[in-house]
Amino acid sequence: MTASTIASVPQGSMAERKEHRRAIIFGIFFLLVGAAILFLFVLNSDSDMVSTLKLNPVTKNKPIAVPDLVLPTRLSLIVLALVVSIIGIYQLVRGYARVTIALGVVLLLFVFAFLIWATRGKSINFLGILTFTVAAATPIAFAALSGLMCERSGVINIAIEGQMLAGAMMAALIASVFDSQWVGLFAAILTGGLLGLALAVLSIRFLVDQIIGGVAINIFAAGATSFISQRYLQPIPELNSGGVFPKIPIPILSKIPILGPIFFNQNAIVYILFILVIAIHFMLWYTRWGLRTRAVGEHPRAADTLGVNVYLIRYVNVMIGGMIAGIGGAYFTIGSVGRFDELLTAGKGFIGLAAMIFGQWTPFGAYGASLIFGFADALQAKMQILGSGQVPIPSEWLLILPYLVTMIVLAGVVGHTVAPAADGKPYIKE
Repeated sequence: MTASTIASVPQGSMAERKEHRRAIIFGIFFLLVGAAILFLFVLNSDSDMVSTLKLNPVTKNKPIAVPDLVLPTRLSLIVLALVVSIIGIYQLVRGYARVTIALGVVLLLFVFAFLIWATRGKSINFLGILTFTVAAATPIAFAALSGLMCERSGVINIAIEGQMLAGAMMAALIASVFDSQWVGLFAAILTGGLLGLALAVLSIRFLVDQIIGGVAINIFAAGATSFISQRYLQPIPELNSGGVFPKIPIPILSKIPILGPIFFNQNAIVYILFILVIAIHFMLWYTRWGLRTRAVGEHPRAADTLGVNVYLIRYVNVMIGGMIAGIGGAYFTIGSVGRFDELLTAGKGFIGLAAMIFGQWTPFGAYGASLIFGFADALQAKMQILGSGQVPIPSEWLLILPYLVTMIVLAGVVGHTVAPAADGKPYIKE
């Protein structure tokens, strides 16, 4: 096709054809997932097998007991394959207005089908998987909220991984020195905020490429934390034993079946996450600061002509994003294992960016996407405990499951979701 021919084609029709082709690709992918459930799981299960999913926790603070979920393995897998196939057929025929939601549902159904197949003839603590899902999703959600605060104001924050890593180390170190997890959490927030300020200065004041600036901070954080860990934290265990926040069951709510142990019997950092999701949603859509933040992220020059201080909005939001990442880093140490190890964050900052994109730059969407990634992480951990005899998959393949889900999600949503128009673009005041 020549340049003149391309120019003669209406842009709207080209965009429509591109969207139509994308819808067909999604539909075919959904059908392939349904076929995978059929051929990988249904054909490798017996008709007389059942899968038992336990829904009651083994804890002192027990909620109201509910019956365990006992499913006929093959029939359940057939139903899941049919549901996924129907989703695919509908996508081919009509198409979904928000196909990313359909993609998330299909991925969850496939993972659930894998869980049913893996537990054929056995039982598994499904409530434990869901509880671990919330735990695994927590640092990812903090990373997603951090990126959301920055990108809503027009700054890409690739430095989340480094901010979380530095926050994790400082939380463990300061909590050990002062024998207080709260002081350690404050140190993590301060550390993340300072690294956020560094990114803001590089990106806003000196107009350094935002990706390069973020990578530089990640390299600095990885090197500095590894050095401090080897030089001080490992030889002196007293500096790396900050303990963890205790779980705080919320009265009445923690007694709700299933949901109670999952969401209302957590530690303080998880509750902080719940508050932040609601607070950021309210701030972005119901406050003047949120309106100005979104305006700066979409059209900074227009916002500037209306009297909005673009630089101030970006500086503050990037620093807040760094603080949120610092809290996410603290969860790895004083919220989970109680000590710091090198490269403890293991790429969760980057997975958080994927969750932010999948959630379409909204707080609740980002948290929902984080739960999908957390469920994949929880499942691979549980499958390794279950044993290779029941799940004939090498443990190395199970370990890559969360990252594989990340790649599939990014492949599905990139080009379909719309980022803030000024995201990643430096602003120069005339």
